Amino acid sequence: MRQLGLLLTAGTLALTLAVTVPARALVVFDPNNYVQNVLTAARELQQINNQITSLQNEAQMLINQARNLANLPYSSLQQLQSSIQRTQQLLAQAQRIAYDVQQIDRAFSTSYATATGSVSNQALITNAQSRWQNSVAALQDALRVQAGVVGNLDTNRIQTSALVTSSQGASGALQATQAGNQILALQAQQLADLTAAVAAQGRAQSLEAAQRASAQDQGREQLRRFMTPGQGYQSSNVQMFH
Repeated sequence: MRQLGLLLTAGTLALTLAVTVPARALVVFDPNNYVQNVLTAARELQQINNQITSLQNEAQMLINQARNLANLPYSSLQQLQSSIQRTQQLLAQAQRIAYDVQQIDRAFSTSYATATGSVSNQALITNAQSRWQNSVAALQDALRVQAGVVGNLDTNRIQTSALVTSSQGASGALQATQAGNQILALQAQQLADLTAAVAAQGRAQSLEAAQRASAQDQGREQLRRFMTPGQGYQSSNVQMFH
């Protein structure tokens, strides 16, 4: 009987403890739920990593765009303009028959006109002197233009070196494009110098050829007058310009 009482007492105590234990102390482990929670957390972490990568890419794009829009710190425009202006000034200083169509037409209707019987002996002499002076002046002008073009070579060399260096060190597309454009401008300036030199040389050659042609024509007229009775020259007036 005593043992039966002890068992009843223990059972009652256990029942009492079971009733008094809080419900939250009873933890039930669910493996499926745990796996789902881990997968959810992993997916959220991956999304965060993707967002960080996207933000990094956008930041790099902005940096690249800023580089592509950055201006080239070097400009050769002022030096190129100065070279072109020097050449233009030399052309504008052309003596006597300059680069003007109306002035050329007037000269060829007078000094270079065909010698006829209506032209006086003094006019023939004056025209011959004028033609000779035109030729000498044109040769001098051509030499001055050529000297100016040669003087620009050192400036062109310096600008070419600086522009090539700037192009190679360009940090973006805009800087590379601007460097390329300035190199093209330099080439255009060199072409303008070449054109000016050719034009000045051609002017001198043309006036020299016109002088020889006019001298031959005048020589024939002078010979005709000398051979024609009553139209002979006085010895002091016989002047030939070849």
